[in-house]
Amino acid sequence: MSSALDRRAAPSADPSRSAPPRRRTRLLALPEARWALASLALFLLALPVHLLDGPAWLWGALFAATCVTGGWEPGREGLRALRGGTLDVDLLMVAAALGAIAIGQVLDGALLIVIFATSGGLEAVATTRTADSVRGLLDLAPTTATLLLPDGGEASVETERLAVGDTVLVRPGERIGADGQVVDGTSDVDQATITGEPLPVTRQPGDEVFAGTVNGTGALRVRVGRDPSDSVIARIVRMVEEASATKAPTQLFIEKIEQRYSIGMVLATLAVLAVPLALGDDLRSALLRAMTFMIVASPCAVVLSTMPPLLSAIATAGRHGVLAKSAVVMERLGQIDTVALDKTGTLTEGTPRVISVHPLPGSGPDESALLALAAAAERPSEHPLARAVVDAARERGLSPREATAFSSVPGEGVTATVAGRTVRVGSPARLPDTGAGEPYRRVVRDLEDAGHTAVAVLQDGVVVGVLGIGDRPRPDARATVAALTALTGRAPVLLTGDNERAARRLAAEVGITDVRAGLLPEQKLAAVEAWEAEGRRVLVVGDGVNDAPALAAAHCGTAMGRAGSDLALETADAVVVRDELAAVPATVQLSRTARRLVIQNLVVAGTCISALVLWDLLGTLPLPLGVAGHEGSTVLVGLNGLRLLRASAWPRVTGTPHDAPSAHPDSAAPDRS
Repeated sequence: MSSALDRRAAPSADPSRSAPPRRRTRLLALPEARWALASLALFLLALPVHLLDGPAWLWGALFAATCVTGGWEPGREGLRALRGGTLDVDLLMVAAALGAIAIGQVLDGALLIVIFATSGGLEAVATTRTADSVRGLLDLAPTTATLLLPDGGEASVETERLAVGDTVLVRPGERIGADGQVVDGTSDVDQATITGEPLPVTRQPGDEVFAGTVNGTGALRVRVGRDPSDSVIARIVRMVEEASATKAPTQLFIEKIEQRYSIGMVLATLAVLAVPLALGDDLRSALLRAMTFMIVASPCAVVLSTMPPLLSAIATAGRHGVLAKSAVVMERLGQIDTVALDKTGTLTEGTPRVISVHPLPGSGPDESALLALAAAAERPSEHPLARAVVDAARERGLSPREATAFSSVPGEGVTATVAGRTVRVGSPARLPDTGAGEPYRRVVRDLEDAGHTAVAVLQDGVVVGVLGIGDRPRPDARATVAALTALTGRAPVLLTGDNERAARRLAAEVGITDVRAGLLPEQKLAAVEAWEAEGRRVLVVGDGVNDAPALAAAHCGTAMGRAGSDLALETADAVVVRDELAAVPATVQLSRTARRLVIQNLVVAGTCISALVLWDLLGTLPLPLGVAGHEGSTVLVGLNGLRLLRASAWPRVTGTPHDAPSAHPDSAAPDRS
């Protein structure tokens, strides 16, 4: 496992390699765009011939081709929907165009088809570009990898054919083809696309690597640890596929209303046609008014008001490392009014760190010498506390001496010979306190009362000092708590299975007053269910198996992705892939912005429809103007929703050190006993 110093290795020579490959769908690759462009081109050819009184057969043929190219696909989809018992808006638009042509308004009918086809093409382009933005985060893993064969040979194989246990060779500059463990070689790996770490991380035998990350200057042999279909990238892809296939409740409600609205609109159109005829109006005038009414009253703009803002919010959150599994989730995130946070791995880094160094009076070594002595003995150990001690020594610029005669006893500590002297490092409860006295016991007691783990250091059987080790709060924890408090109107609650002392110490550091510690998974679940029963909408943020029940019961559950258990990742509604805690309130704020845009769109769409309908009923609304007004409002609300694709749409949580590298969340600070 790499140390904190290793994680500050020099950046790759080509920083652009860490960026995911950018994929943008070509405009003409979309059939909607191709048919819309063809229809527009034919219309532009026919228009001057018609306006200049050219041959009727020529402009008539061109207008007919315009209607066929632009209207055949909406008409086909509309007929399919009609066979299924659904009256589709597309079919109503095609019927209106054919009605206009039937009464001699060929130009108006063709114009309706062109505008409708162009609007559909723009919608398809916008939706595809949104999907492209999301896929930009996911389109990382290479399609082939170099498989090392049992006979020592090599073979280039598709990554999807790799199996758990296979060994692959990753050459300098290549993307790693599968999640796994390094078995040979050392290199700096750029993991920014997965973990958000701004600098390359040293990877050596025993370290985990992820598919899609970029290898640096060394060659690595990686044993595949997960099936390619279960890699981090594959899981993200599945989440986004679920998001693109799911619609928000507001959208589903509108679709239910749309059916009744469409039937009512057909009946109203027949009335608009029949009433003037009964009052003596001529057929052509009444039919034109009825066709115009059907066009301007159709709910296209209303239907399009909901999904673009929510899909754009999903794409923007995805680019910043937060994957909402559906548009439902993106909408729910903005509704939360209570937040419950886990402790270890969520509010904290999840990695033990040396918090304090306490040399005993008269023992000889000062702080630096004590830390160097402990680091020399601990360096051969793989225990998390040992790594914390060695990392702390390196961070202080110390150079521990080489240790010999190293041995380790589980639950007790390590013993080694350093500069000819026997050094023991481990649990105070398991090591003798010869000659230590009350000062030593007081330091141990104070550290444990503060929720830290005390580690005793003995030299030749005599205690010379104590190290305090703990799990530090994330750098953005306090700012996140403050931001969530401002958004919901109440401070988050800390739900943890950790002990009361450690929980309250952390809560005081980050600004939380409501602490519930020592909870079993069912107790966390009970707390969330009690809030939900009171009518609250709870957001739970966690990362462990013990958080999964609460994540499932909450109005919305969010998992920290880097250290999150498989169960937590699968249960949660959203995943913070890069483990940036400040992304949680930012996503909540983004969701609320998307909701405001939905309301704006509904107001704009309703106002435009009402104004055009009243104009047509009380006056004389020209068909081309009605078409332009209707389709213009549809395009307007669609573009308004896409505003959230801009880089400036992502909220910034003030007070967050965005430029600080994230720590690797390995585990909590365990006791050796």
